[in-house]
Amino acid sequence: MMSMMQSVFSDTAWSIWEPLIEEVRPKRKTPPKNLRRTISAIFWRHQNGAKWRALPSEFGPWWIAAQLFIRRSKLGVWERLFEKLKDRDQALGMVFLDGTTIRAHHKAAGAAKKGDTEDASGIVRRLATHVKALAPRSA
Repeated sequence: MMSMMQSVFSDTAWSIWEPLIEEVRPKRKTPPKNLRRTISAIFWRHQNGAKWRALPSEFGPWWIAAQLFIRRSKLGVWERLFEKLKDRDQALGMVFLDGTTIRAHHKAAGAAKKGDTEDASGIVRRLATHVKALAPRSA
């Protein structure tokens, strides 16, 4: 049976993503102890549209993934990762949205706040959809 973490990143996919994630990681910061688990939690949350507190326990404490996501959003890490992957996979730069499936949040009328993570959320959502796409295909 495949674990929840492996359903986000296969071993092959993680071998591709890990060096890219390490490249964009803030160098002054201490790396997380369970990087794969934490990044998997962030991507799983954005793939499923779940609340942070709804993360399955297999991903560890929900607040660790939430903190890492927010901190790296404010430092522009997700944008740098997206740019690295976009150069590698041209299809990543082209995202099409069907307006029939998009609903505005009830707070959508307000302007973005300083340090807002909305842009980062969209980027991580796009990255999460391409986790399996970057894994080498077996013949």
